[in-house]
Amino acid sequence: MAKKAKKAAKKKAAPKKAAKKKAAAPKKAAKKAAPKKAAKKAAPKKKSARKPNAAFMAALTPSESLGAVVGTKPIPRTEIIKKIWDYIKKNGLQDKQNKRMINADDKLKTVFGGKEQISMFELAKIVNNHVK
Repeated sequence: MAKKAKKAAKKKAAPKKAAKKKAAAPKKAAKKAAPKKAAKKAAPKKKSARKPNAAFMAALTPSESLGAVVGTKPIPRTEIIKKIWDYIKKNGLQDKQNKRMINADDKLKTVFGGKEQISMFELAKIVNNHVK
């Protein structure tokens, strides 16, 4: 009978230990979850999409010489530059050795002010001289 009493005592003690383990487990989980929440809060919020500058989107009328390359309709400055680059690439006018340089053909030579070759960085300045 002593053996039965020992077994009964063990069964009674076991549920108490299990209850303690269950009670302790959520505390540990709460401690581990707290840093994750803090990390989520620290993440930067997504910025809204950029709005284009109105000055770049204003329609400009190209001069006659520039109109031969990009067309005569009023278009924004960004589209003018894009069309010039399309023309340059279509006709293979970018210098083979130094890609920064643009070689002029008959149409572009009048736009470039008679120069045979210009730098790509001068392109915006030249466009500025040929728009109204």
